[in-house]
Amino acid sequence: MSDWSAWIGREETRHDHVDPGQFARWCGTLDRVAPGDGNAAQGFHWCLGLPDGPTASLGPDGHPVRDANAATFLPPIQLPRRMWASSRVEFLAPVKVDEAVTRVSRILSVSEKTGQSGALAFVDVAHETSGSAGPCVREVQTIVYRAPAQASAPPSPPPPSEGLFDPSSWSVERVILPTEALLFRYSAITFNSHRIHYDLAYARDVEKYRGLVVHGPLMATLLLDLAGRKLGDNMLKTFTFRGVSPAICGEMLRLVLRSNHAALEFGIYSADGRQVMSASATT
Repeated sequence: MSDWSAWIGREETRHDHVDPGQFARWCGTLDRVAPGDGNAAQGFHWCLGLPDGPTASLGPDGHPVRDANAATFLPPIQLPRRMWASSRVEFLAPVKVDEAVTRVSRILSVSEKTGQSGALAFVDVAHETSGSAGPCVREVQTIVYRAPAQASAPPSPPPPSEGLFDPSSWSVERVILPTEALLFRYSAITFNSHRIHYDLAYARDVEKYRGLVVHGPLMATLLLDLAGRKLGDNMLKTFTFRGVSPAICGEMLRLVLRSNHAALEFGIYSADGRQVMSASATT
């Protein structure tokens, strides 16, 4: 185990602007209409305060190289496979279009474990995005790093089974087919160069996925969009999501929503019933 104590509390501040053109392109990516009140919709904050390192600083996976001697915010964990595992989001106020924003990020914890697939490392990062009137979004994001995929490992996730997803217990359902164009557009608007989202040979042969992987925050954004279509924009107070298994480009996804006492419960499932993401929210 490494000693990551020097990284706990490390902060980074980024300044950005909620560009109307960028927000319009985000809405186009999701096939949705922009709110008419001058506010951005929930989920757009993931397009703000993005890393902007030069191309020469990228590692083999498309993320900035993790080097102890480099001036990087995240700790230099050497496990090569990285994914955004979950987030806990608190919406305090709408992000306003055409406004300057500041995002302050702070590393909360770094932990190492051993799982069935080998070594794992978890990094919890707190983000606070603020506009001129104060904080708009607070979030704790969990990033997980994993050991290299074994050459003999079967593709992940398993091939589709003959089962079918049953939506009867859910009150709202939307069917989405994630295409290469959707993944490309979301990568572009979030400046995400992780190769599992656009390089099929890399995703399949190096990281051992069955195909291109749908972004975790894209799926979370689609769930927020589902809530917006049902309840109206910017109606959620909190939103928590966790990735359960990979979603593969070109394979149908079923987004579902139902009320659960005082909260909302969400899910994303593949066509054969495999759960891809779980989420919950309060209004």
